[in-house]
Amino acid sequence: MGLEDREALRVVRDALDVDHGGETLIAEFYTRWFARDLSARDLFPPDMHKQRRVFAEALCWLCDELIAQRAEEPVGFLAQLGRDHRKYGVTQAHYESLKDALGATLRARLAGIWEPRLAEVVDDVVTLVVGVMSGAADAETSPPFCDGTVLEHLRPTRDVSVIRLRMDHPLHYYAGQYVPVQIPQWPRRWRYLSPAIPADPQGYVEFHVRSVPGGMVSTSIVGEARPGDRWRLATPHGAMQVDREDGDVLMVAGSTGLAPLRALIMDLSRFAVNPRVHLFFGAKHPCELYDLRTLWEIASTNPWLSVTPVSELNFDPPWASRYPDVTPPRGLHVRQTGTLPEVVTRYGSWSDRQVLLCGGPAMVAATKAALIAKGTPPERIHHDPPAS
Repeated sequence: MGLEDREALRVVRDALDVDHGGETLIAEFYTRWFARDLSARDLFPPDMHKQRRVFAEALCWLCDELIAQRAEEPVGFLAQLGRDHRKYGVTQAHYESLKDALGATLRARLAGIWEPRLAEVVDDVVTLVVGVMSGAADAETSPPFCDGTVLEHLRPTRDVSVIRLRMDHPLHYYAGQYVPVQIPQWPRRWRYLSPAIPADPQGYVEFHVRSVPGGMVSTSIVGEARPGDRWRLATPHGAMQVDREDGDVLMVAGSTGLAPLRALIMDLSRFAVNPRVHLFFGAKHPCELYDLRTLWEIASTNPWLSVTPVSELNFDPPWASRYPDVTPPRGLHVRQTGTLPEVVTRYGSWSDRQVLLCGGPAMVAATKAALIAKGTPPERIHHDPPAS
């Protein structure tokens, strides 16, 4: 029966469940893999905790999809994963040693109940993972990554940096997508960042980065990035977009979550006629609404765009005096005070809008819940996965 054997698939899925020892199994797999193939260890950062958990959750999700007899999305996911892993330098030999190590680890974990049906399912699942990933990687003809040089590093607020680069070759992405980024301060540790401008034929890219407590890469970018640094960018991800034929749009951006929404707005400004777009841009203090002047400049020549600044507090901290004044000229909506979920839902349910949310996971979850409670259909609300 193989992948049609739902009972055996559930056994494999339960072994991979992170809430029931799945992370331990994956840790055993990586230990076995690195022992078999010493070169595989060099593909990963020193700290493997997050990598182990993400891989366990991905395999568990894959089994859930196969149990439900849904193959299209898992195959697409694995193919994208294979194309994306080219940036690490993964070779066909690595896939072969991965296949052996993962199969052996599952066989050892399930030894007490091992029988032919389970062996067939384990072999089919491992073969599917490795076969689709390696096949997609081999079929891809575009470069696995592109390097670029930092041209400017601006600090509009204490915790936010605007980084402008020029790539050695133009980077092809859609407005609203995000890209894996590697900086020289943290080799082999990739972080997803969203370009704040549409793809540029000359190779210019702009990122907005907020220093997150405990975030090693973001803290290094804000504190250490310098003109002349060489960054590496890989294959873009994400499907956040505006359907110009699907009605008006609500956008909600928390802090540097503004970047992909700003890119979408800039992309829309190419057209003479657009759906109405209302953007709520929020931060903790007024001084952290760092890009209001750019938004004002776009709105001043595009009547379809409305911008409402939102700050949780109505005053600035003492450190604000050391950074540029972000107050825009007259023309935007009056700044509102409160959290984004509170302020956005004061205006109603927005049930007739396409809704795009971008920011920290807590803000996105709270805003989504508040909109649904107010009457917005969940299927009209779009955001990238929290891990992005």
